[in-house]
Amino acid sequence: MDYKFTIEPGAFSAFADEEALIAQCKTWGLLSDKAVKPKSFVYKRGGASVPCAIIGFVDFMTAVIEFENKRRHLIHPALLKEMQAASYGQRTAAAVDPSGEGGTAETAAMAQAETEPAAVESGPAASGSAEAAEAAAASTAGTAGGDVPDAEETAAGAAAAPAADKPAAAAPEPAKEKPAKKRASSKPQLPEEKVKMSAVVKEFTTVPNHFAEEDDEVIIYEQVRIVEPELELGDAWSSHSNTLKKLALEAGDAITFEAKIVAKKLTKHPVPYKINNPSKLAKA
Repeated sequence: MDYKFTIEPGAFSAFADEEALIAQCKTWGLLSDKAVKPKSFVYKRGGASVPCAIIGFVDFMTAVIEFENKRRHLIHPALLKEMQAASYGQRTAAAVDPSGEGGTAETAAMAQAETEPAAVESGPAASGSAEAAEAAAASTAGTAGGDVPDAEETAAGAAAAPAADKPAAAAPEPAKEKPAKKRASSKPQLPEEKVKMSAVVKEFTTVPNHFAEEDDEVIIYEQVRIVEPELELGDAWSSHSNTLKKLALEAGDAITFEAKIVAKKLTKHPVPYKINNPSKLAKA
């Protein structure tokens, strides 16, 4: 088996002993409540089946497994449980998620809380990941204004002028204050609703998905722009859904569409925004 698909866990919680491993496996449904010993597991991919062991976890939804060659990988416990069935890999994939994100309806439901936080990410108080953080409101610069003459000096100047020959000098008008200038925010404020957009296809690629057996297909765009209100965003990405595949897009194609845009960085790529649920697609 080619192990290029593996996702190294980085920091994770290793099981302190066999009892901790057994207890967590029971919680995940990987062992029965009566089990007193851990069991061996297999990882299945591309028709191949290899032994693996559970050595820890990142969080409740992400287990860490280790293969015989000491390579480690992240996987959803429910998916690992499915792989233990003899029929796994022989079943026809279920219907595609109507959101256009790809994968089976079951694995999409597993990952929904992690992969589709659009409503949270698009708000200014978003939390959970660094890339989902919204820009703070723009602050205002100081105002520039002229000096206003002292009232006593003005009165003294008027008294010094000859009352019969010349009228008293009028006090100079205060300099008008210039409107406060807003400093540009480091990140744009993204709209929460669907907006009209345009973009140019930059490239096609794939990214790992440890909630499914296959990698996710994505499209990276450049010259991404919100038409109204007008806002230049630069680069963004989206899933290469069946709807987009019908357009038979190629690198360099310009398209228009309506979609939601959220601040979500693409794995292993410096692309800061994600396009969700594009509709009314057309080549420009």
